[in-house]
Amino acid sequence: MAQRVGALAGKVAVITGSTQGLGLAISQAYAGAGAAVVISNHQPDDLARAVDLLRDQGAQVTGYPCDVRDRTQVFALADAALAAFGRLDIWVNNAGVTATQGPTVAVAPAVFTRVVETNILGTYYGSLAALRHMSPRRAGKLINIVGQGEQKPNPYGNAYGASKAWIRNFTLALAEEERAAGLGIFTLNPGLLDTELTRRMQVVAGYESRARAFNTVTRLMAVSPEESARLALWLAGPATDGRTGIQLRAPVFSRLLRGLARAIQRRSPSHRVSYVSVPPDDD
Repeated sequence: MAQRVGALAGKVAVITGSTQGLGLAISQAYAGAGAAVVISNHQPDDLARAVDLLRDQGAQVTGYPCDVRDRTQVFALADAALAAFGRLDIWVNNAGVTATQGPTVAVAPAVFTRVVETNILGTYYGSLAALRHMSPRRAGKLINIVGQGEQKPNPYGNAYGASKAWIRNFTLALAEEERAAGLGIFTLNPGLLDTELTRRMQVVAGYESRARAFNTVTRLMAVSPEESARLALWLAGPATDGRTGIQLRAPVFSRLLRGLARAIQRRSPSHRVSYVSVPPDDD
């Protein structure tokens, strides 16, 4: 799935949640392929640092502060892309959060609903903002990020897993609805990544063994965000022109083989999960 240099030349891409981890890696990959990128985050300081980093790397970039839980802010992000670069060709709904690991009934409602608002509403608002500009032009690509739980239940991580199942079905329905408009609407499951999102975990007291088990899995399976950013680059590039409804998943088996090889050679990656035990919600 290699892309030639300049594969996205002249394109403008918006990536939400793009100041670190996968979102930043996708921004770097798109910029390296010639796209102008619009990055966003709800933390202005993080946003400024990421913009400076990308500019130092030669990217054509602008940043816009945005909390994806707010429809008005998400629509303003699309308007900012148009104001900065005059067009909108690619939109990646990457912003996402996880919840406390543990039984659903023991997770604080505020924590659970934050996942719903960020992952589900953020994807919904971002998709609406993108399609508002892409559909009339009958051109554009929308990429929604899914993950663990997209195809089967995710016990003890129910908020996150259920949100990803929703995103998958929502995206595939959109792909059918917009097929006649010629838009490319895709899902990407990047697999397990070595990012801040997977390095820190809150666990309901009494379920700490889940964090320890997760640490073992990540040592074998986690890869750098840059590796999965290449998948996002392929989806955005010319190879998918005229196609829609693609569900692209990172290759699990080959990553596992590499992880086992590292373990055998005692060259395990540096990934370590730190976790905080929180009391169960009693409300």
